[in-house]
Amino acid sequence: MKIALAQVLSTPDPQQNLAIIRDHAKEAKESGASLVIFPEAMQVAFGNDLAAVAEPSEGPWASMVRQQARDLDITIVAGMFTPGDEGRVRNTLLVAGPEADTHYDKIHLYDAFGYAESDSVTPGSAPVQFEHEGQVLGVATCYDLRFPQLFIRHANSGAAVNIVCASWGAGDGKVEQWTTLATARALDSTTFIVAVDQADPLSVGQPVSGTAPLGVGHSLVVDPLGRVIAQASAEPELLIVELDLGLVDKARKQLPVLKNAVDF
Repeated sequence: MKIALAQVLSTPDPQQNLAIIRDHAKEAKESGASLVIFPEAMQVAFGNDLAAVAEPSEGPWASMVRQQARDLDITIVAGMFTPGDEGRVRNTLLVAGPEADTHYDKIHLYDAFGYAESDSVTPGSAPVQFEHEGQVLGVATCYDLRFPQLFIRHANSGAAVNIVCASWGAGDGKVEQWTTLATARALDSTTFIVAVDQADPLSVGQPVSGTAPLGVGHSLVVDPLGRVIAQASAEPELLIVELDLGLVDKARKQLPVLKNAVDF
């Protein structure tokens, strides 16, 4: 399975972000990828009025992403915001493509490191998987990466690949945490972890203020035995990676953590 990790910087303008998705999806398709993954908050970057742009997963913005997926014959995963409870939004991942049309609402909210996502976001309640090229893929968003149970749940539901879309908060040691957690989740679940972050705004000279998580870059792919097989730097980049899915069965024979797990 050939995939693309689109490490980009979303903007305050949803229409401009659609153009970013279109251009990178086209480049991914031309490179032979059948799946292109964007970060969370692709509809609008964090630090903006999320409620003002939130719309249903069948609304105009999501419909344009679906149209792009149809036009290019590629599956697109990208973060958006849908209406939540009491004026809040849901942090949603849209999956659109020839074989899949679904969405996932982020379960674990980022109330950490001085940021309170729950002030503006309603949590989701159910894990989501989708099928692509005969394989099951699980999805997760940013802070979800710190919770192994979600990734194990996906693996036990048949997932060979776990996708993580993020706008990872910057700070001391945060890049190291991002890489370590992605590696740990691969080992927990014996799946490929495909973790796609927003690029680091500072890498392109974009000023940063406030506490909104805007991304640190360093998107990566980890194989089922915890080996990093591809990783971006901090700058915007389209990373094309081919996954050898036969490694999943091999890893589970060598390291049967899913089979050996004991429920307490």
